[in-house]
Amino acid sequence: MKYRSDLERGVAQKKQNKKAIQKLKRDQPKKMDDAFRHAHEDVFEEIDCLECANCCKTTSPIFRDIDIERLSKRLKLSHSKFAEKYLRLDSDGDYVLQSSPCVFLQEDNKCSVYEDRPKACREYPHTDRKKMHQILDLTLRNTKVCPAVVRILEEIRSNL
Repeated sequence: MKYRSDLERGVAQKKQNKKAIQKLKRDQPKKMDDAFRHAHEDVFEEIDCLECANCCKTTSPIFRDIDIERLSKRLKLSHSKFAEKYLRLDSDGDYVLQSSPCVFLQEDNKCSVYEDRPKACREYPHTDRKKMHQILDLTLRNTKVCPAVVRILEEIRSNL
């Protein structure tokens, strides 16, 4: 994978990232949101998700009812048939994919249901949203999955 070294750095920098997250938790939420948004924009000028797709290969998004409805309609399946065919309930009671990689991931790393993909996929890796203080622990976990998140945290740490 092209971005493997980023993910390896993310693992190696776990302690530094954890410290940075703790520092950010004490920071002003607006200032933090701005820092993440800026770093997100910088990093995604360099990273092409289609060259990686590690998120689609290793994790599942949470499927909300609206996502299931939209995808069921696209695939001409009933809500229950879609859920039966593709989803399972996780330990938190959320619908997630039955297995990885994502069944909708194609060989060229494109999504076969891209226009109708779940909200969680649309927003991943969630580093350009408001109220980042609410998902800092998730952001830290995403350093194991997304090379962009590794680079975003590196940029933020360098500016702390």
